[in-house]
Amino acid sequence: MNFVRQSLAMLLVNLSGVRERMASVLTIVIGVTCAVGVLVSMLAMGTGARRQEMGNVRADRVVLITSGARVFQSVISREEAAAVLELPGILRGAGGEPIVVSETEVPVEGRRRVVGNRIFFPLIGTTPIVTQYRPEMHFTSGRMFQTGLHELIASNPCARQFTGFEIGDRRPIHGTDWTVVGHFDLGQEQQCFVFADVDSIMSTFSRNTYSSVSVRLQSPSDFVAFRDAVKANPALHIEALREREVMEDGFKELNAILNFVSYFVGTIMAIGATLGAVNSLYAIVDSRRRELATLRAIGFGPGPIVASILVESILWALPGALLGCALAWVLFNGLSASPFGYSFQLAVTRSLAVLGILWALGMGLLGGLLPALRAARVPVTTALRAT
Repeated sequence: MNFVRQSLAMLLVNLSGVRERMASVLTIVIGVTCAVGVLVSMLAMGTGARRQEMGNVRADRVVLITSGARVFQSVISREEAAAVLELPGILRGAGGEPIVVSETEVPVEGRRRVVGNRIFFPLIGTTPIVTQYRPEMHFTSGRMFQTGLHELIASNPCARQFTGFEIGDRRPIHGTDWTVVGHFDLGQEQQCFVFADVDSIMSTFSRNTYSSVSVRLQSPSDFVAFRDAVKANPALHIEALREREVMEDGFKELNAILNFVSYFVGTIMAIGATLGAVNSLYAIVDSRRRELATLRAIGFGPGPIVASILVESILWALPGALLGCALAWVLFNGLSASPFGYSFQLAVTRSLAVLGILWALGMGLLGGLLPALRAARVPVTTALRAT
């Protein structure tokens, strides 16, 4: 018999005795289920966070920041912001004004409604035209802030998660009382955003520069011409980036932390599951020493024995992988989470399920390797004498 036929025959023999070895098989399946479920569920945090972060990204929006800097390091003068208004390709609003939003950010403190712990989030100084820059922004109650006044508008997650953001609430910020005058929704975005008049913010905090200038283009195809115009203007020491690039750069650190934690915990669980599979397969091999010796005696080589045990190990890992992915989807898909003060919904996707299955197959392969080699190395005479 050739290698393939011997391997298939050995595999059928292995599977025929499942009932007698059900406890060992369940140990493998349950261990893999737990490892895959934990890994997929934790990776769903990063996937959900990124999906939310990129959900409102548009190809016709451009962010201008200081050349070579990140958004939180950017410093743009009023003169540079004014020069941007004259650049080509900018979409104009209903009143004929260019849709250009100059923004600055300052940290403000909030307290969660349930636990009462403090958390800091950005107060964004912007211009009233931000509603045209962000067409996904819709007011659910109240109104837009007025230029020159100490008024705030807050996203709905702010009102749900933190105290002091109801319409009419007054919040002390830098020695001045600011009044909440409106609530708004930002589509898929579940973060707390608080907007105020940019000139009022800069006056309150004694600032004279913006952190970024955002532009809405007439068409995504105008980006190259707009970027070249920025580079060609010697008065501008800024660079134009697509909104997607800026969001991905800002999300990079959080994504790295979430992935590190996910793979760290997932690896620990995988090691435990793999060791459990090794012990279970060792027990299976030891219980079949006489059977294996008989097969060796009638002509089965060590190669098919190794292959059949490896395939068997992988087969027991597969239902654990499917069950782990299913449990992760049922229990955690759409679940709200707020690690590091960042709120989002977990997302168990097909790509994560595929990753979980591959992770399980790897555990099955590693878990079956040593028992398979042990089974193949047992001398025929020794195995036949075993009781």
